[in-house]
Formats: sequence, C-alpha cells, structure tokens
Amino acid sequence: CPSPNVTVLFILTCVLVYVTVLEETPQDTTYNTKRGIVASILVFLCFGVTQAKDGPFTRPHPAYWRFWLCVSVVYELFLIFILFQTVHDGRIFMKYIDPKLGVPLPERGYGGNCLIYDPDNATDPFHNIWDKMDGFVPAHFWGWYIKTLMIRDWWMCMIISVMFEFLEYSLEHQLPNFSECWWDHWIMDVLVCNGLGIYCGMKTLAWLSMKPYQWQGLGKIKRIAFQFTPYSWVKFEWKPASNLRRWLAVLGIIFMFLLAELNTFYLKFVLWMPPEHYLVLLRLVFFVNVGGVAMREIYDFMDDPKFYKKLGQEAWIVAAITVTEFLIVVKYDPHTLTLPIPLSIIHCWILGFILIVSWTLWRFFIR
Repeated sequence: CPSPNVTVLFILTCVLVYVTVLEETPQDTTYNTKRGIVASILVFLCFGVTQAKDGPFTRPHPAYWRFWLCVSVVYELFLIFILFQTVHDGRIFMKYIDPKLGVPLPERGYGGNCLIYDPDNATDPFHNIWDKMDGFVPAHFWGWYIKTLMIRDWWMCMIISVMFEFLEYSLEHQLPNFSECWWDHWIMDVLVCNGLGIYCGMKTLAWLSMKPYQWQGLGKIKRIAFQFTPYSWVKFEWKPASNLRRWLAVLGIIFMFLLAELNTFYLKFVLWMPPEHYLVLLRLVFFVNVGGVAMREIYDFMDDPKFYKKLGQEAWIVAAITVTEFLIVVKYDPHTLTLPIPLSIIHCWILGFILIVSWTLWRFFIR
C-alpha cells in the first residue's frame, strides 16, 4: 500500500497531466490568471499537508493542523502582496476576489439613544435593546467561548475582554461602530455575551482536564466521536508574577490578542468589506483553527525554554499575520489612525502605563 504522500503526489500529477494534455486552455487572461493562482495555492497546500512538520495537536488528525499551517502561510503572503500595493490598487484588487467589493461602505454607529426603557415609544419601550440584537451577539459568545479554550485562564480572558471595551471607548472617535451605549459595553458585552462565553469555556476546560484519556476498549462509534477531543490535556498555568520573563510574555500575549481583535474592525474598514461578507467570516474561522495551536506553542516556549529552544511555527506565522494586518491598516488609512485622541483618554492610558511600569519595578526589582 503506497504511503499517503505518494498517493497525493500521484493524484496531483494526474490532474496536471489532464489539464496540460487533454484540456483546451481558455482564451481568457483574467480567468487563466485566477485559475493559475488557485492551482498554485492548491499545489502548495498538497505539499504542506504531506510534508510539513507536525505541531503539538494530533486530533482529529495531524494533517488537519498541517493544512491550517499552510493556509497561514498563504494568508500571510496575500497580506504581504496587499501591503506592497498602492491604496487604490489594493482596494481595486479586492474586486478580483468579489466584484461587490472595492466600494466605500458606511459604518453603522451603535450609540445614539441609550435609554434602556424608552417611555416615548409606547409600542415597544425596550426597542433600543432589540435594535442591538444583531449577529454580533452570538458572535461575542462563541468567540469568547473559543478564546477561553485557547487561553485556558479565567483572569487573562476577563482582562482581555475588559481591555477591549476600554479600547472601544478610546477609539470611537476613529471608527463609528465602536460608539456603543454604556450598557451595551458593560452589560451585553462584558457580562452577558463575553462573560457567559468565558464561563462555558471554563466549564468545558474543567471537563477536559478531568476526562480520562484511555482509548482502549471503546466502541467504533464512540472512538470516532472521541477522535475530535484531545488525545491528552495540558492545563495552562501562566504564572505571570513568578518572574519577569513570564510577566513580559503575558503582557505581550494580551497585547497581540487585542491587536488581532482591533484588526478585525480596522481591516474591513480600510479594505471596504461589509461585516457580513464571507471574507470577514473566513478570517474568523481561520483564527479559530490556528489560535489554539499558536497558544499551545507559546505556552510550551514559555514553560520550558530549555526544551523548546525556538517559538513554534504556527505561533511565529500568526504573530507575523497580526503585525502585517496592522501595517496594512496603517498604510491604507493613516488619517483615521492619527485623528486627535481626546485628552481624557490620553490621561487614562498614561495612568495605566505608569501603574504597569510601577508594579513591574516593584515586583521584580525593588521587592
């Protein structure tokens, strides 16, 4: 029986022979260009899935995680290409992916009337709450449920959740859809959607940490179902206050998480993509699949630097993607990013920075 990588190579060769010998090439430059790019990506994915180095996860199959590693590389190359275009050409290029793109889109503001109970509306006095019930409500819950499975720490999840709401307050003068009512920030987002997602995520983590991982004697159906659960489980103990290296690493993780969250909003703003567009959804699906691997590699690198002498491959490429996305935002709309920040916001961030630096000096140098 031939090995899987030889089988993939044979099938790939047969397809290429068919396209070359038996298929007539269409006389359409645009179509041929698109098909050539897609074919190049598929060949690279075939190579990566069969030849790339395995990561820390083995379930449901190592090839699944190798596939997402290769998708990470393709996405980073795409971002680099967009980064090297002019702003006009980059936005027009998006039309080649979807002809509906490439046109300016108005941003929806979530502020306005912030009354929870509106006595002037006799028909539906709670209409302000129902107006805020859009697709982002379940997205918040499921997003934080999955992030909790990645981070595996209640405190870090809550800090990132609260910090992002502060970022929305700080940047609502740049993006209109950051302008939300106070109860939308702290009740619907932090307490209800994010808080419930984090709670359910922590309950799932508790079940996974207590679940016995014996695979012998399972029935066929049960074995197939358990194939989609971890082979083994590692409890993350970040211990940020144990030493300066871990403290700075945890701060870096929180910073990169917040930057990736902001990129979600700023990228669709500068590239003119509506929130419901499938590319926005695909990006979220991508981060769901690569985020867990990246966090595990970061934790291993922090926890045992003598054994893990370099940062894992998925963590490396995810960090590069996050930075490249931000650089695209900087290049494509510097005007929005340089809008004057309100003085009160500046004072709050300066105070927060001073507190972090002061605590760091006290904890790791003075004490």
